[in-house]
Amino acid sequence: MKPFIRNIVKTALFGAALSFVSTVAVAEHNANLGKAEYMGACAVCHGESGVGNGSFGGMLSTKPTNLTLLAKENGGVFPTDLVYQTIDGRKMGAAHGSRAMPIWGERYKTEAAKHYSDFYGNYDSEAMVRARILSLIDYLNNMQIK
Repeated sequence: MKPFIRNIVKTALFGAALSFVSTVAVAEHNANLGKAEYMGACAVCHGESGVGNGSFGGMLSTKPTNLTLLAKENGGVFPTDLVYQTIDGRKMGAAHGSRAMPIWGERYKTEAAKHYSDFYGNYDSEAMVRARILSLIDYLNNMQIK
């Protein structure tokens, strides 16, 4: 192989390796965000492992859902949209019954407004809410029992 072509191949392989490493780093960062969201907002009721045995769960009139079985109970497919709506809570109608779980979408929006309006002025609060919920959903999806 000619030196010129060898350098092109080396550069391409180096670029591919960098891309892979950055993809892994982003995925790990997102998993950490999801875990932080879960531990800060969900574990108290659903338990650290997600089986519904959190320290506050026993005080509730409805036992917290076992979050590790969401995919299994949905034919092996993780119900992303349903989970998103349940966490967000702002778009569920009265037809779905009472809301035993807090509405996190409104809470996340309020928290973002308190934190980001001072620093950024005009920001997209809905994007902040979506990012937090999607990070949490990714974490929940990864804790599913196969």
